[in-house]
Amino acid sequence: MTLPSLIGMVHLGPLPGSPRFDGNLDRVIARAASDAIMLKDAGFDALLIENFGDAPFFAGTVPPVTVAAVTRAAHSVIDATSCSLGINVLRNDGVAALAIASATGATFIRVNVLSGLMFTDQGPITGQAAEIARRRREWCPDVLIMADVMVKHSSPPPGLTLEQAGIDTAGRGGADALIVSGPGTGLAPDPDEGRRLRKALPEALIYVGSGATVANVAELATFANGVIVGSALKFEGIAQNSVDPFSAQAFRQAAAGAGW
Repeated sequence: MTLPSLIGMVHLGPLPGSPRFDGNLDRVIARAASDAIMLKDAGFDALLIENFGDAPFFAGTVPPVTVAAVTRAAHSVIDATSCSLGINVLRNDGVAALAIASATGATFIRVNVLSGLMFTDQGPITGQAAEIARRRREWCPDVLIMADVMVKHSSPPPGLTLEQAGIDTAGRGGADALIVSGPGTGLAPDPDEGRRLRKALPEALIYVGSGATVANVAELATFANGVIVGSALKFEGIAQNSVDPFSAQAFRQAAAGAGW
């Protein structure tokens, strides 16, 4: 299994158990399948789903009802598109993501904090690389792990550099690919930081995890192997909105022009 260069986001609406759930899971699932189909039709190589609408998020383990709902959504997206699919269980339940992947045939997961410590709006989050590595070996050894380096909506502990965080996440944490993001959803990373990470890890797979647009994708491609993109594909550029097929097609064309 190799990771594709272009990964489109399927942001799930509020799921059962979350504060904003409106009682209609069927509608959430239908919207996810619809967005996934539009991304596939626009030429995206793979998709990534996450429980984006469940804020405020648990820092670690999510309730069983969340695992069940994301599993149902993953099956729906796979059935609708046959695309390669990734799972991200927010805020940082990598074990749940692996369990869902093993049950659905998803091929990769995203983990926001795989190793080390980050200070987030959910409080301090400590990576669970040891447990995730062991669960992957037991359940789904072919599933790849994409892990953020200094994930968005967070601050690192004093003294931790981007380079050291990346080296630890890839080497000691066992990530198959690293993700660099801007400070928040829809915000682009500083290209100089991306180039610093590339210099520190010249052979690593590095992805941009937020803020990619038609306007900046060519510059991002100078240091990254690929991109996870969501907001730029939505109506009005808002992550909570549905996929705009024209925006998705425009981004795909721009990414192709950048070598992706």
